[in-house]
Amino acid sequence: MLKQTIRQKGFTIIELLIVIVIIGILATLVLSTYASGPAKARDSKRLTDINSIATQLEIYNSETGGYPTFTGKLDTDTWVQQNLKGLDINALRPPNQTANSMVNSATPTKDQYGYQAFQSDGVTACTAEPCAKFKLYWAKETANNAVQVKTSLQ
Repeated sequence: MLKQTIRQKGFTIIELLIVIVIIGILATLVLSTYASGPAKARDSKRLTDINSIATQLEIYNSETGGYPTFTGKLDTDTWVQQNLKGLDINALRPPNQTANSMVNSATPTKDQYGYQAFQSDGVTACTAEPCAKFKLYWAKETANNAVQVKTSLQ
């Protein structure tokens, strides 16, 4: 008589555990990559907005001989539309904001843009036009809201 060996078909528990661990690792990588996508897009919009604002401020400087003060200027849509004609008014609205969110601060939140005008030394705040320099500030969402700075060309 021949002895037949019965061989079980299927996977061992070790093989199943290895497959589950690999799937878990891949799922974590995919989810972490996907989760940062929208924040990167919002940061890209912030940078585009800041560059647009800075460009229009440089044009304003070449036409008037200085940069504007903050109060009643960059915080006011009407003034911006009359004096920074090439600037899309939405550039003053960070992502997910519906109103002008400019603040006179070097520490804006991710929902604000900051603007400060300075005298020629670049340190003393400018309260009367023409101002010699400016700095634009925004918080980079993908870097734990680290504040970024763009300075005037002057």
